[in-house]
Amino acid sequence: MTHGIDKTNFLDLKFCDPHEVVSRTGCEFDETLNQYRLRVWGREYCIDLDQSEVRPVKAHPEGSTVKTDYEYLHLFILYFLMKSKAMDPSGVWVSEREFPGGAAFFRGPHIVPVHMITRRFGDDLESFRTACENLKGTTIDMADAAAVFSITPTIPVAVLYWQGDEDFPSEAKLLFDRTMAHHLPLDIIWALAVEVCHRLGE
Repeated sequence: MTHGIDKTNFLDLKFCDPHEVVSRTGCEFDETLNQYRLRVWGREYCIDLDQSEVRPVKAHPEGSTVKTDYEYLHLFILYFLMKSKAMDPSGVWVSEREFPGGAAFFRGPHIVPVHMITRRFGDDLESFRTACENLKGTTIDMADAAAVFSITPTIPVAVLYWQGDEDFPSEAKLLFDRTMAHHLPLDIIWALAVEVCHRLGE
């Protein structure tokens, strides 16, 4: 359920042309209920404009490692519907600091919390791989282990992991498709990154 998100975000989405939103994002819109339906990270969400609420259509399946959605994901969903472009991924991976303005933004309170991932897995690469598989990640040949998560068809996020040794601790890093900056502002990219770190780190 959505509680802490500013209701003006729903109002802004309400003023968008639903036909244009559907065309850009591939979502569905129910004019009678005034609701969008969007599939995010393998799960369908209802965006209820009258109730100012984002909620999953179904509960997480039994045995799922995901306990709950953080409201950062719901904020991402709203902005994705409002702002994203009809643009395929470029296939070029970049760090958050490589986006225009990213070096100044992704610092201090906006550092991507990858420590949550390393805190959970430590030097256990197999547990990291298993967790990525459980979250519908696709293995890629980067770092010591890595996976790509298709948040939406146009928004992939890669998580890289390096196993630690006696000289260096384990390290995790998120990479984004270069087109991400065309879809979303930096604060929403950060919100999505926090959600990814939470899901892998919990």
